[in-house]
Amino acid sequence: MRSNILTFISAGHETTANALSWALFLLSQSPEWRGRVEAEADREVEGPIEGMAERLPETRAVIEETIRLYPPIAAISRVAVGRDTLGEEGVEPGSLIVISPYVLHRHRLLWDRPDAFDPRRFLGAARAGIDRFGYLPFGTGPRTCVGSAFALQEATIVLAMIAKHFALELEPGHAVWPLLRVTLRPANGLPMIVRRRTAESRGN
Repeated sequence: MRSNILTFISAGHETTANALSWALFLLSQSPEWRGRVEAEADREVEGPIEGMAERLPETRAVIEETIRLYPPIAAISRVAVGRDTLGEEGVEPGSLIVISPYVLHRHRLLWDRPDAFDPRRFLGAARAGIDRFGYLPFGTGPRTCVGSAFALQEATIVLAMIAKHFALELEPGHAVWPLLRVTLRPANGLPMIVRRRTAESRGN
């Protein structure tokens, strides 16, 4: 229990913060999805806190698509405990196996338009078409991320709260590029222009 709590505290904050940063960047590039997230937030955020994340399916789909394109943990390492075969390659005990979700999530054999931001992949019946081992933002198996459910709920609610109150636009001329330093983050930061949303902008 102590180890799990330490994982939540030490490993959970930076990955979620990076996911939110990438989500805000992607929404700044997609007026359609920014509008959809804002509308959902305007409708649901003032309701009961209980069950709020479940009432934000489009916002959650944005988070899930964000961590497909920019998985906070972009490389997963495992050590082989015994001799095995991976495809046509022999694997010896003690071999280090590195899986890259960043590459896997953009593989053209697994995803339609893999480099496009399209949260519809995670809505309704489309979700059933996602390969179980083609989407690994939290890893898989007995060493899967202990905080995955919490992280998705937390990021969904935080993104909705931000979208309800603020509109963010990428600073003109700033080039965004991913940088892997333990977690995947925007190189040179992510300068944004922040504007408070008014009642008029919400259509009230």
